[in-house]
Amino acid sequence: MLNTLKELCLLNGVSGNEDEVRGYLTRRALECSAEPRMDRIGNLIVFKKGRKSTGNRLMLCAHMDEVGIIVTHITDEGFLKFDFVGGVDRRVAIGKPVVIGAGEVPGVIGMKAVHLVSREERKKVPKTDSLYIDIGARDRREAEKLVELGDYGCFVCRPELFGDGMFKARAIDDRVGCAVMLKLLEEDLPLDVTFAFTAQEEVGTRGAAGAVFSTAPEIALVLETTTAADLPGIEGGRRVCEPGKGPVISYMDGGTIYDRTLYKTLGSLAEENAIPWQTKRYIAGGNDARALQRGGAGVRVAAMSAAVRYLHAPASVGSVADFENMLKLARLFLEEMAK
Repeated sequence: MLNTLKELCLLNGVSGNEDEVRGYLTRRALECSAEPRMDRIGNLIVFKKGRKSTGNRLMLCAHMDEVGIIVTHITDEGFLKFDFVGGVDRRVAIGKPVVIGAGEVPGVIGMKAVHLVSREERKKVPKTDSLYIDIGARDRREAEKLVELGDYGCFVCRPELFGDGMFKARAIDDRVGCAVMLKLLEEDLPLDVTFAFTAQEEVGTRGAAGAVFSTAPEIALVLETTTAADLPGIEGGRRVCEPGKGPVISYMDGGTIYDRTLYKTLGSLAEENAIPWQTKRYIAGGNDARALQRGGAGVRVAAMSAAVRYLHAPASVGSVADFENMLKLARLFLEEMAK
């Protein structure tokens, strides 16, 4: 699964511009004798027959998109003004390399030189309108040859293993969920499954809202990432969850109260099969489950996530063992649902 995840994390797919990721997933789905289709908002919906015929009753869901930037203005000096797509922490963006547009024009996020920043300004997080992207252009005319307004931009980060079984990349959120679903698509499934690779999750779970209406599942399992805060100076429940301690099975977050029976089923399956697991010790965040749960006549939802440090940053960090255990537990969940 790790090679698949590395390939996915190299693809550009900022919310609303998921074409590259969707194309990769479509090719892989066709290799698995599945039935992919793209809906109107850009979700990739893949249906695969299993040993037990159940139709669209069960959905697995992971989002394709990632946070990034979008160009909003080109200055006379040739710098790019921009806004963030999705929730990016501005504190970690300054000085980071990016690529812009289909041509992947290289650039660097910059701001006013430090010796020109007032004492009061140094105490505050810079506002987005004080940042710019330097693409090395001499002036506006030269910059306009390379980029145009509305071009998307992605952070640059080479996926790699490091430390004790840790993995670093951009867009682990939620390419790890996509990787798990791809590996399941390659297998002989115990029942029919609809796989929803959703678009525009990072800007308000928009894709999932459409996917639930077009497929009308009864049960949905969201495969995601969630914020780990196991960092120096953070104690107790504020650490939320920790990489290396197993998949995170949620009972509640900022957008969803999860189906209690499904929550207990996942926990029991993990314990019966010696898979470490944890839950979030802090109620916050949200994912596609909130849109799925409220769609149509309502959907019973569960969520299983990888604990990841530095979500929505140019580089995130997670545990390879957690990723593999997500796949194992998702496989067991499908078998349980087939019963």
